[in-house]
Amino acid sequence: MAILVVGYTPGPANIYALSMSIRHGKRRVLNMWLGLLVGFSTAIFILALLTHLLGTVLGSYIGYVKYLGAAYIMWLGWKIYHTSGQTKKDNRDCTFWSGFIVQMTNAKILLFDLTCFSSFVLPYSNRLFDLLVVSAMLLIAGPGANLVYVYIGTYLNHFFSKYSKQSDIVMSLALALCAIYIVLN
Repeated sequence: MAILVVGYTPGPANIYALSMSIRHGKRRVLNMWLGLLVGFSTAIFILALLTHLLGTVLGSYIGYVKYLGAAYIMWLGWKIYHTSGQTKKDNRDCTFWSGFIVQMTNAKILLFDLTCFSSFVLPYSNRLFDLLVVSAMLLIAGPGANLVYVYIGTYLNHFFSKYSKQSDIVMSLALALCAIYIVLN
């Protein structure tokens, strides 16, 4: 249940996926979502491997990732606000690599994944296989939730396009709040 709550509540990758789907529609945003999927998979595989090799020692250092993630999230928020009102063809932010970077710096998911490893796996096993099984289940919380936000954005595209400036401001502020929350926690 915690996986679903953390994964499906608004966070940096979900808000970014929603914003890009509103601007670009389902066809183009699925390429960006593929970047989210690959970025999440890469990040969680690296975390699983490091957790296997270093155990709980990794937990004391992963907190530094949050500052990099918060800075990138603030940049995303500024970019959404700054490009508000531009036509779809003018905006180049909806790419595989933008999705990949969002997930690789998504401190919310990285910290949650590490918490899952240290709470649900490490007390019982340090085997890489067990960590990878939990990693596969966490795909539901990361890219699975991102895809839900993509479809919500494409479904509500007509509504949001009427109020594009206002929705861009709200998304930018939501990303800024995510970044502030990450830094303060």
